[in-house]
Amino acid sequence: MKISYQADADLNQVIVTGVLRREPAISFQSATAAKLEGVKAAQVLAIAAQQQRILISHDRKTMPSEFAEFIMNNQSSGVIIVSRKVPIEVVIEELILIWEASSAEEWINRIAKIPL
Repeated sequence: MKISYQADADLNQVIVTGVLRREPAISFQSATAAKLEGVKAAQVLAIAAQQQRILISHDRKTMPSEFAEFIMNNQSSGVIIVSRKVPIEVVIEELILIWEASSAEEWINRIAKIPL
């Protein structure tokens, strides 16, 4: 199955726009489209999981522990934590590469960081 992405409310929207501009075939839902503004992390993880989307977030403080707790009782489509220090072009490149080179099944209950 092909990978789909879900932007967290804290993710820089330029990343979503840049990925879609470079590779329009990628399904990358913005936080606005998913109505995630102000939604707690556990619920954001549940929404992403229900839609079988890998959650993309800048939240490296709370998301890893929320993710660990979430996968104890639920299946996640995966989480990718993006460092704010990484240039946006690099983030876009890596997200496209992940989409091209891996399948959705490989990301189940997995958390990773960009840069990889």
